[in-house]
Amino acid sequence: MIEKITIAGAGTMGHSMALIFARYGYQVTLWNHRAPKLTAAKAAIAETNPEIAEKICYAASDDAFRDCDLVVESVSEDMEIKKGFYQYLTTVISPEAIIATNTSGLSINTLSGFVDHPDRFLGMHWFNPPTLVPLIEIIRADVTRQDVVDTIYDLALAIDKKPAIVNQDVYGFAANRLQMAVLREACALVKRGVISAEGIDAVMKYALGFRWACLGPLETIDLGGIDIFQHLAEYLVPDLEDSHEVPALIQEHYDRGEYGLKTGRGIYDYSDGKGQEAVRCRDQKMIAIYNALYGNEKEAGPAQ
Repeated sequence: MIEKITIAGAGTMGHSMALIFARYGYQVTLWNHRAPKLTAAKAAIAETNPEIAEKICYAASDDAFRDCDLVVESVSEDMEIKKGFYQYLTTVISPEAIIATNTSGLSINTLSGFVDHPDRFLGMHWFNPPTLVPLIEIIRADVTRQDVVDTIYDLALAIDKKPAIVNQDVYGFAANRLQMAVLREACALVKRGVISAEGIDAVMKYALGFRWACLGPLETIDLGGIDIFQHLAEYLVPDLEDSHEVPALIQEHYDRGEYGLKTGRGIYDYSDGKGQEAVRCRDQKMIAIYNALYGNEKEAGPAQ
């Protein structure tokens, strides 16, 4: 049974996960090797819920790992940094503890090779913003025990998340592979002048995304008719973008240092307060969607 949870890494994802677990009554420690990061994380949590911020323990020492039941690793998305962390972690953690990584796409099999008990290691991929997005991908390594998968699956349900098990370790798991396939086609259509960036986003928000909030793509095929999609695929699949390079639209903005919200400009302009407004609008809409679809399932939800 999971009771004590340590989150390793006090960035945006780390402190958000700590907030969620603590909100559901788990004993949570937020660890970071730099004390200023912990101070900033506590302040960020307190902005959302001051009471929860005081319930979480904040630690930069080995004691954070000695008696926990679960470590959720959310350190920098760099294989060598994660390797160094796991080599340190295995010297202080209980052999009975489960280790989960929040990597968004690095190999779970490779990461599991850095710990002493790889059968108790798996991926637990959250999505930004974690306080609003329901999905958690649970990714097996080749040697992950079934009872470990079951434990993390049940934990996700206990915090009102929607878990999906990924049975094989592939780059990007499921969600990011689907997202990148859509992005590749979207970027190609914009670069070719078929449609504007605003047009692409309208197509997703008001048609595909609107529908996919209620139905998955395979459910959509069944309800729309497999025969219809068969005929569509016959002429459309050969014409789809199939480049193996980074989409040119993404590469061009990257080369110019235009990273989106974080730099004030990407595909769109986020200067003069437009970035804050974009985030506020996103969060407001996500809360409304969550409450409309899942608000009656449990009392606790992202709107609280």
